[in-house]
Amino acid sequence: MTLKILLPFHVLTEIKNVKRIVMETSGGSYGLLPQRLDCVAALVPGIFTYETDRVHYLAIDEGILIKAGTEVLVSVRKAVSGADLGKLHESVEKEFKQIDEAEKNNRSVMAKLESSLMMQLEKFGKK
Repeated sequence: MTLKILLPFHVLTEIKNVKRIVMETSGGSYGLLPQRLDCVAALVPGIFTYETDRVHYLAIDEGILIKAGTEVLVSVRKAVSGADLGKLHESVEKEFKQIDEAEKNNRSVMAKLESSLMMQLEKFGKK
């Protein structure tokens, strides 16, 4: 199989000769082999596994998987690859901490904008 991992703004990777795929869906964990019939699956955040000459792991956000013939397309919001599960766990934790910090900064800026807008509306209302 040929596996292509798509992110919103670029192709993360394209892998040929994939022997098997294991994915997490809302209905549980499913595996794909090359002979499987064509299908579509809604992916949930979790570990996505594929095997070539060795096993590879990706931590993915929610998305969708489409299998058509030997082509498998996976479209997700975010994905982090790791050589083994331990390193993948560290990478995901690091990325989530960065996202949390960015979200905190965004919330702080939005709160300041909202309070400034409210003060301007009060001034406008008094005139």
